[in-house]
Parts: sequence; C-alpha cells; structure tokens
Amino acid sequence: MPQTDLSSQSASPATGPLQADTHDVLIIGGGLVGASLAIALDRLGLDVGLVEAAPAGALPTVFDERNLSFAEATVNALTALGVMQKLRAPTGAIERIHVSRSGDFGRTVLDAAKHGRSEFGRVVIARDFGEALEARLGELQHVRRYRPMRFVGVDAAGEDLRVVRVANERGEQQLRTRLLVAADGTRSGVRAALGIGSEEHDYAQTLFVSRLLAERAPDGTAYERLGANGPTALLPRGDRHFGLIHGVAREDADAVAALDDAAFLARVQDAFGWRAGRFLACGARTAYPVTRVMAQALTARRAVLVGNAAQTIHPVGAQGFNLGLRDALTLAELIESGCPGTRAAPGFDCGDAALLARYEQRRREDRERTVAFSDGLARFTANGSGLLRPLRSVGLLAADRLPSMQAFLVGAAMGYRGDVPALCRGETTTAGAA
Repeated sequence: MPQTDLSSQSASPATGPLQADTHDVLIIGGGLVGASLAIALDRLGLDVGLVEAAPAGALPTVFDERNLSFAEATVNALTALGVMQKLRAPTGAIERIHVSRSGDFGRTVLDAAKHGRSEFGRVVIARDFGEALEARLGELQHVRRYRPMRFVGVDAAGEDLRVVRVANERGEQQLRTRLLVAADGTRSGVRAALGIGSEEHDYAQTLFVSRLLAERAPDGTAYERLGANGPTALLPRGDRHFGLIHGVAREDADAVAALDDAAFLARVQDAFGWRAGRFLACGARTAYPVTRVMAQALTARRAVLVGNAAQTIHPVGAQGFNLGLRDALTLAELIESGCPGTRAAPGFDCGDAALLARYEQRRREDRERTVAFSDGLARFTANGSGLLRPLRSVGLLAADRLPSMQAFLVGAAMGYRGDVPALCRGETTTAGAA
C-alpha cells in the first residue's frame, strides 16, 4: 500500500465523525522522534498512521535553526533508515569534546582519535533534518499521514484496540489502533489522556540558541563551558559557523533577549572565553526555558511513550534527541521481532502487553543513566557554593586523565549506553536486509 496523505479527510459538523480507520500502530506527533519511528516501522509492512499538527508543506515548529548534536549511534541508525542521505546542508564532525567550568580550574578533553574513532558524531541543523525527514516520509509505502490534525482524546474499545479521537477545523474523526504511540512532546496530551503522571523540575534557566561566526573556524571541537546559569556551548557546524547555546538565569532572559547583536556577542564572549577567538556575528536568537519532565510510566494498555513525551531532560551533554531516538528504535526492534521478513506475522499483535513490558524493561537502564547524568551535571555545575569548586575541579582533572572515566564518557557521547538497538550499533536487521 503506498503512502496516503489524508490531510483533506475529516468529518464535517453536519455528518459527524467519519468511519474509523484501523491501524496496527498510530503515532501522535510528527516531530523528530515520531517521524523517525514511522520510517523505522515502514520497513515492516505494518499499517501505520501518523497524526501531525503541521499542515502539508510546513514543518513542525521543532525544526527551526537550532543545532542538533547526533551521537555516532544516532548517525548509524539514521543512515540505515535513509535519512542522513537526504540532508542538504553540510554537517559538522565532532572530533573532540572540550568541557570546562567558569571559575574552576581543570578541564576535560575527549579526543575521538585517541579512542580509535574518527569522530563522536555530527552536528546537524534542525531545519535541514526536518526537510530530510519529510523527504524520506514521502517515500514510505505503509504510512498514512493525517495532517493537520490535533489529538483530542482516547476512548475505550475493548481489549484489542484503542479508539483515538483527532480533529481539525472541519470536525472530529475516530481512529482505531492496536498500539498508540505518544510522540507529542514535553506537554504530551496523549500522556495526560492515558492518566500517566509526570514529575517536573524547573532549572530556572533559559537557553538562547543561535548561529555564531568566530574568528577561528570550527576545527571539529565541541566546546561546553559550564556556569552557574547553565552551559555556553559551541558546536562545530559544517558551514564555518558554530552552533551556539547560551544559558542565562530565567529572571535575566527578557533583558538578554532585548540586547542588540553586539551586546549579546560581548555577553557570550565573557561567558565562554577566547578559545575560538573573537566572536564576530550571530544569527537570529531563539529562547527556550529549561525544565525536566519525567513520565511516571512508559506504557499503558496498548500505549507507549517515546521521546520528550517520556522524558524531557536538560540539554547539557546534548543527550535529549539521541535518547528519544533510542526509545523509538527499541520499540521498532521489538515489533520487528514479531515480523519475519518485511510483513507482520499472522496474528502478531504489536500492542501486546508482554511486548510493552519488554520495551519498558529494555529502556530502563539507558533512560535512568542518561537522565541521571544530564540532571546531575546540570545541578552540580550550576551550584555556586565555594565548597563545590575544588570538587568540580578535581572531577574535571580526573575525567581528563583516568582511562575508566574517559571510557564511560566516550560511550555516553557516542550513544552506547544500556541495551542499544541494533540499528544504532550499525548492524543490519532482518527487515533492513530483506
């Protein structure tokens, strides 16, 4: 069955809801993780529905000018899924990672060459990634796209199906599915409708994201300069610019947003230092408040959470999307285990409770360790207590010199933590080989 775009199909107020379509998997959210999951599932011959808020011809708002740091595991998977090949803008190789903290001595440098690698990953512009995903989605054979559509709610439908209500300006529609996937972001409506609670922590920080031109061109080094109000990071893009992330205290965000470019560059220069030379120019700035949101469960009956709907973490260490993609690919891999070749086995149920239990078990270690790392690093480095300064400095020196700590950090930077999906390891799966 070729891909079908049902952007024009909807109920009218006069006729009421349309007859429900039934899918094996229904994904709510067409952002980074939801679109990637649809691409991964298409190879299996399942009937997949993708509900997207953005209309045809428009990208979701998440695909803006921010810079995404793809770990090697992510690059491996997206290459196997045919997405990296669709990128049009040049990507930047991350060959070294340089970590330091303002006011503390010591630093940690991870060098890929010293660990037998050419690079740790790639820097990709979010908008270009969104266009690559869109191009790849256009080639799919087994995905029906509902756009623009918004999620309304979930109703009971016996033990075998979920009934999902979606709507647009023309009315409401019902969709049925064996497995409902919440990929609708931090403020997930699906998560709330399923009755899954969440725990939140506000870091009281706002991150400004921009493109930055410096006196010295990127040389493959990703810099993370930590401070009391969050990180100031420079990521090596592929266009001679750096991708900038600059953290400020929440109460200062409006004042920083009001700065002209020269004053903003001076502020960033003061926070970062001179390792990249003088900062010359910056592009448009976008601000994002930083809050950690953790779902209290990853699954419900015939439903599963992935990406930011499951966990939204502090961006220090650039782990968020990489973690969310591993959610999606683990789910796809478990579903694939019941789909010999490229077709679903007769009687196979991708919403089976045992499968969802395996998903939750497989994601536990990666999720817990990644969240603990990002949260711990964010809190520890932001604490201005003088008592912690020598501890942080010793930690930076130890991480720079102890092989065991280097190995741990390198594995995390490359996306190899916990039970990693086969596509992330560069392995060919059954469906991929068929």
